[in-house]
Amino acid sequence: MAAQLRLRSALALVTGAGSGLGRAISQRLAREGALVVAGDRDGAAAEGTIRLLEGMGSEAGSGPRCHAAFQVDVAEAGAVQGLIEQIQVRACFSRPPSVVVSCAGIIRDEFLLRMPEDYWDEVIAVNLKGTFLVTQAAARALVSNGCGGSIINISSIIGKVGNLGQTNYAASKAGVAGMTSSVALELGRHGIRCNSILPGFIITPMTKKVPQKVLDQITARIPMGHLGVPEDVADVVAFLASDDSGYITGTTVEVTGGLFM
Repeated sequence: MAAQLRLRSALALVTGAGSGLGRAISQRLAREGALVVAGDRDGAAAEGTIRLLEGMGSEAGSGPRCHAAFQVDVAEAGAVQGLIEQIQVRACFSRPPSVVVSCAGIIRDEFLLRMPEDYWDEVIAVNLKGTFLVTQAAARALVSNGCGGSIINISSIIGKVGNLGQTNYAASKAGVAGMTSSVALELGRHGIRCNSILPGFIITPMTKKVPQKVLDQITARIPMGHLGVPEDVADVVAFLASDDSGYITGTTVEVTGGLFM
């Protein structure tokens, strides 16, 4: 697909950018012309994403790029604040990110009756608290600089419908969607939009851990007849990041192929 360059002047921060959805989102935003800051708890994985973006060369039509990778644990407030500060002092950025995509997430699956407390705490810390910390730090910087922006939080259809063995994950992702609505109410007057995306079953390293028999059962229930790919989600992120969605805030977009309609 030809690059539309809807984000030529944008600086985008993507957390969880080292693989899966985060990597695909980073690539799509770069193709749309954005400079990308790839953040991940695995710094080497984030660097790998940036090498892919640099390998795209002039594909985005804007010459030499100035993407950057950072190691960050989104569950640590100091680390998140430090990341936002580092972005703003970096010579080729010198501003806060105007597009912020919280994609960092983990799973620690177990049935309710056997779930250890630390499984709950770890998932909530990364998926929900981490999204809150990134949203808060980025929003403070945008408001302080008088900038508008687009904050996009990756939730999950599981946060809406639940799933066996995922009480912690479902709670964290439902929290992300609810938080996003409140953030949109508060930040609209500053010209900052906030929306969430609810992916269904997407082919990523996370879903590859699911037994094939289970995936086959899920696929049979999807009206479109197949699992999604990361690019399906990245397409929606690019839309929500761009001015094409300039009057959309506080909404959730399901990317599920019709599953759970």
